[in-house]
Amino acid sequence: MEPPREDPPRSGLTIAYSRHRRQVAWADASDAELLEGLRRDDDLALDELMRRKTTRLVQLATRLVGDREDARDIVQIAFLRIWNSRHRFDRRFSPNTWIYRIVSNLAIDHLRSRASRLRSLQGFQLHDEHQRGEVSARQLDSLSASEVRSVFHELASTLSEKQRAVFVLREMEGLAGKEIAGILGIRPSTVRNHLFNSRKLLREELLKRYPEYAQTAGTRAGTRTGGKERP
Repeated sequence: MEPPREDPPRSGLTIAYSRHRRQVAWADASDAELLEGLRRDDDLALDELMRRKTTRLVQLATRLVGDREDARDIVQIAFLRIWNSRHRFDRRFSPNTWIYRIVSNLAIDHLRSRASRLRSLQGFQLHDEHQRGEVSARQLDSLSASEVRSVFHELASTLSEKQRAVFVLREMEGLAGKEIAGILGIRPSTVRNHLFNSRKLLREELLKRYPEYAQTAGTRAGTRTGGKERP
């Protein structure tokens, strides 16, 4: 007498049901729990992390590299790297810090690979630094968030890769200096220096290309006296 055979359809349904239950469970998990799931080699934890983070990470990468299709490629590579390095996640960092570090580093590598082309677009020199710096400090602060993003994408080639990353993470992502330092693996004082220099370079180039902003800023400033860097 032949032994009973396992029913393939029933077995498949059982596996699918079990997988569905795990998916539902991961949907309610915290980011930290998802990373612990990755450490246990659970691919469904990665699926949930991708569902949860992809839109935001593509937005970040787009701001860093200036091209949405390149950004999508970077994020895909980032998730592959997250999976491959899942056992090396350092619990001292928050999940977002670790994930942002991977995406930011990939974006910086991408920018460096096209650095010669970007640098060829710079072609400007700084003149009358003190006088123009005072005026441009007022005019950049007068721009709306959408104007800052638009102008940044046009002028970002004037910045180094790290300056660009710091500016995006601080001014567009709203992260604190300490968190940015953790993401980029640099000192908080270096973050402040990069932020100061990136603001200054953008202001100078903005004033050069769009002098009308300086006039508008002067009207808006009214009784304000001079421009100061925001902390």
